[in-house]
Amino acid sequence: MSKIRLLLADDHAVVRSGLRMLLDSQPDMEIVGEAATGREALELVRNLRPDVVLMDIQMPDLNGIESAESIRKTHPDTAVLALTMHEDDQYFFEMLRVGASGYVPKRAAPDELLTAIRAVSEGGAYMYPSLAMRLLQDYVQRVDAGDEPLIHDDLTPREREVLVLIAEGMSNAEIAEQLVISVKTVDRHRENIMSKLNLHSRIDLVKYAIRKGLIDLNE
Repeated sequence: MSKIRLLLADDHAVVRSGLRMLLDSQPDMEIVGEAATGREALELVRNLRPDVVLMDIQMPDLNGIESAESIRKTHPDTAVLALTMHEDDQYFFEMLRVGASGYVPKRAAPDELLTAIRAVSEGGAYMYPSLAMRLLQDYVQRVDAGDEPLIHDDLTPREREVLVLIAEGMSNAEIAEQLVISVKTVDRHRENIMSKLNLHSRIDLVKYAIRKGLIDLNE
């Protein structure tokens, strides 16, 4: 089984050292590089092609939001997981907007971070529960203001089922096994879902499912 290849992007050496102690102890993870600036992170992603970048938001040269946006545009197979002390809405929604696959505050328990890394490395998404709840609250506010319909009726029952399983972090192979269909059929359903909803990535699908209340944030 191949290990999850990680890049640590944080301008504080002590933070990177603490992360290295935690992650080096995981048999399914390996740290392939460390970056102290946003531009250094971009260069290392280009050279090392990590599976996941743990990205702080406050970084020299380029901040984490700018770096994440560039990484997602140039290396879409590399997931960006925000790991930051900032929990306010501005940074949270901006990181999601540019394509981050997850958002974890630095106060989170180590097990939360490990769970998040494994989820995003498999193409899933992870948001700290209190932050995920903000997505739901944001959706409710927009529904109340008439800015978004309450439900989307264009999806077939099977497409809604696939959407929920994607949002719960399951891989295409796992979805195929659970629904007793082929992986190609899962791919086709996902393409149809994204086309109908005008979404462009797995994290967009997750955010949509959360806003629509299709997944339980408390589970």
